[in-house]
Amino acid sequence: MGEEFYAIIKLVSGEEILSLVLVDENDGDPVLVLQNPVTFISQKIGKGIYIRVKPWIEMSDDDFFIVKLDKIITMTETNDQKLLEIYNKFIEYDQNIDSYSSSGKVKPSSKMGYLSSVEDARKSLERIFKGIKES
Repeated sequence: MGEEFYAIIKLVSGEEILSLVLVDENDGDPVLVLQNPVTFISQKIGKGIYIRVKPWIEMSDDDFFIVKLDKIITMTETNDQKLLEIYNKFIEYDQNIDSYSSSGKVKPSSKMGYLSSVEDARKSLERIFKGIKES
């Protein structure tokens, strides 16, 4: 096996993915081993352009995928620091997503900005609005 590198890959299906890639020679029939592949969708909203990142295969819990070279149109190594920062933040968030409950609902955490209950926040805001200092 060779060295790992970040690559943007265009598949014959038309999909473009970004992934940490490793080429496995596999007894003369090389394949790509993709770790945490994602797709990027750029959206123009108002005057800004936003990038939406999502897993390449959304319903899988696997982190590694094998792709044969005949499924690839082209591939380029990327060292774009902004792109890799977005990718790595998404992967870190996706792997540390322990805030999901079994029902699929998100439980708020302090990392998400959750600081108090709705009732406590309402009381605090009412005090501020009425000019009453908290004790």
